Amino acid sequence: MRELPEPKLSLLGHMELSVAKPHLPKKTPVGNRRIIQVTGGKFEGKYFNAEVLPGGDDWITVREDGTIIQDVRITLETDDGEIILMTYRGIRTGDRSVLNRLDQGEEVDPDEYYFRTNPVFETGSEKYHWLNNRIFVSNGIRMPEGVSYSIYTVE
Repeated sequence: MRELPEPKLSLLGHMELSVAKPHLPKKTPVGNRRIIQVTGGKFEGKYFNAEVLPGGDDWITVREDGTIIQDVRITLETDDGEIILMTYRGIRTGDRSVLNRLDQGEEVDPDEYYFRTNPVFETGSEKYHWLNNRIFVSNGIRMPEGVSYSIYTVE
């Protein structure tokens, strides 16, 4: 079989989200749930800058081992007035003691845990239409007051 070249990554930008305290519903048949409202934030990058509009949500499923699976939907408004929808699924996992420290709101070195997402952008904007046709990945860090991501385009 022919081996294809390894995909390259190029930085799309950095995003910080501020979040409210989680709603902690009881355990469901799917697992323990946390629903976290996104209250705002910002995206800064080479191709556009945007405000993260309030009203997005992160529907988290917490597995038995403490690993979280994210299901996030947010709305970006670019500096030039365009609307970009952003969704992503992600995973944050690590040693149970590290995950407990994160859950307690402690600042933890991101090298101590694995936190990755796969953003998908959707927009009707002609200027940013190219976002509809690319694959993206990100690495993240959980901070006491929110989350921060570096988002990359897979070339």
